[in-house]
Amino acid sequence: MTVQNATPEQEAMPEQRRILRTEVPGPRSRERHARRSQVLAAGLGTTLPVFVERAGGGIIVDADGNHLIDLASGIAVTSVGASAPAVVSRVREQVGRFTHTCFLVTEYDGYVEVAARLNELTPGDHPKRTALFSTGAEAVENAVKIARAATGRPGVVVFEHAYHGRSLMTLAMTAKEHPYKTGFGPFPGQVHRAPYAYPLRWPGGPERCAEEALAALEDLLAEVGPQTVAAVVIEPIQGEGGFVVPAPGFLAGVREIAARHGIVFVLDEVQAGIGRTGTMFAAEHEGIVPDLVVTAKALAGGLPLAAVTGRAEIMDAVHPGGLGGTYAGNPVACAAALGVLEMFRDGALLERARAIEAQVRAGLAAAMDSPYAAELRGRGAMMAIEFARPAEPGAVPEPAPEIAQQVAARCHAQGVLVLVCGTHGNVIRLLPPLVIGPDLLADALEVLSAAIEAVTAGAGAP
Repeated sequence: MTVQNATPEQEAMPEQRRILRTEVPGPRSRERHARRSQVLAAGLGTTLPVFVERAGGGIIVDADGNHLIDLASGIAVTSVGASAPAVVSRVREQVGRFTHTCFLVTEYDGYVEVAARLNELTPGDHPKRTALFSTGAEAVENAVKIARAATGRPGVVVFEHAYHGRSLMTLAMTAKEHPYKTGFGPFPGQVHRAPYAYPLRWPGGPERCAEEALAALEDLLAEVGPQTVAAVVIEPIQGEGGFVVPAPGFLAGVREIAARHGIVFVLDEVQAGIGRTGTMFAAEHEGIVPDLVVTAKALAGGLPLAAVTGRAEIMDAVHPGGLGGTYAGNPVACAAALGVLEMFRDGALLERARAIEAQVRAGLAAAMDSPYAAELRGRGAMMAIEFARPAEPGAVPEPAPEIAQQVAARCHAQGVLVLVCGTHGNVIRLLPPLVIGPDLLADALEVLSAAIEAVTAGAGAP
């Protein structure tokens, strides 16, 4: 299969096609995985136990020479590809000059340049400030710290099905108990949870979803006292929770409620941001301007970098020395981020994300005729299929996690890397690199469609 209109990254790695030389995982990967099991902590899971030799475009090459189609992007991290020349060249140059000084000790331009670009790109034309960190969880925690400093209040409101990280504070904010929270408590208090407007699973039906979810948020604030709440933290499209696109009007309603009560409105764009949904930030689809926005994952093309960007008066509420970290805003990661952000300047990658959505919807249309395929949803290159048992009209369908697991396993065996997510583990999520070629994506969608048809046909008549 030849890729048409190859990008520079694809030209650097020309074999942009699925190749299976062994079973997946192959013997070399299995041998290395056996050693891994002897030296790593058992709590470190894995989706597909293959060992990677190189990657780029939409392809991962494993230790056995298999070319796997990447529909995961390292969980939305390598959106510009895993070896993008604009990233690699800047990283090489920066490593040759210096790898670290700690920005809190001596300063460097890369940190300032990344902050300036984020101030420019994030929604809203108000004066902004940015602080850089290393991971999404770290940035979310710092957004909470900043909101508390600015308001003098302790409380935080989050939502059902939310995922915000694995540190103790962000685990308190994350909804799903297992595997993320089991055995790690107690967690920090004063974290309150409201319903998320999840149309497919709203008991009153999708038409009443936004209105009733907003009413529930108002009720929660009345119970805890809005004057005690520093921040409302919300994902504009939920990630681990199942790629849930909220009902229309819900985000705007949450924004209005927060503003009315003087609560800092924080958008967690860790997974959805940096071009993934066809706009630089997912909130742009609904015209939402946050007080603070958190970015990470795709920001630095595979290197650890995260940020909190927001209104200058809120960001500046923290005293000098109150923010930072030894590795926060590492110069090599900043160099990578400047390469990533440069790749988005002409808008071509955002257009490509929108084209990926159109191709996914068309390519999976036939597979969605299965009675177990409850919904195909998402935006841009952040798409998902939820599997559930057939239900009567108007009823909330029962999750079918075994179907999602079986579909993923069939895809993996055929050399297509997909991820499972969702509170109930019944969602297949698709996060292809934005640089994936249309022919390669078409091949992956054919494999996925065949897997859905095979698994759901074997599930029996509804």
